[in-house]
Amino acid sequence: MEAVQLHAIAAFAAGLIVTLFLAAYLTPRSWWKRPNARALFITVAGAWGFGSLILYATHAPAAANTHAIATGATAAPDAAARPAGGSTSLAADAIAGKPFRVHRDLNLRAAPGVQAARVIVVPAGAIVTPTGTHDGDWWQIKTVIDGHQETGWSNSLWLRRGDE
Repeated sequence: MEAVQLHAIAAFAAGLIVTLFLAAYLTPRSWWKRPNARALFITVAGAWGFGSLILYATHAPAAANTHAIATGATAAPDAAARPAGGSTSLAADAIAGKPFRVHRDLNLRAAPGVQAARVIVVPAGAIVTPTGTHDGDWWQIKTVIDGHQETGWSNSLWLRRGDE
């Protein structure tokens, strides 16, 4: 079996255990004297519900690790292992040059991170274009404000595609 399937099985098994534990302490003992539809429903619905929550809560790290293992890639242990100018990837190349609309007033920074100096504030509704260089969620972008082209770094959470 693949790691993803084993992860899902483990999540639903843990969901069943949580369901049985909670059912034993939160429902009347008379409900469990003989098997019935109510007991079956509580067990199945609880195992599915808690299993889904566990799977959802742990899915992103498991999927990233599985992808890295499948492709033979290794993650950089810290930012020091990345190139000084950020990094580029196939996804970055696909996004580079495509316009984004600024969702709210945006601090354009000199380097990735909230500790970096603010270069300029880009007003909400302005159009910015990624250069293709990024460092995690931080993207290097360029924009024209008051006739001057500015380049700096922004967190991608504050950007919307131009057609949104």
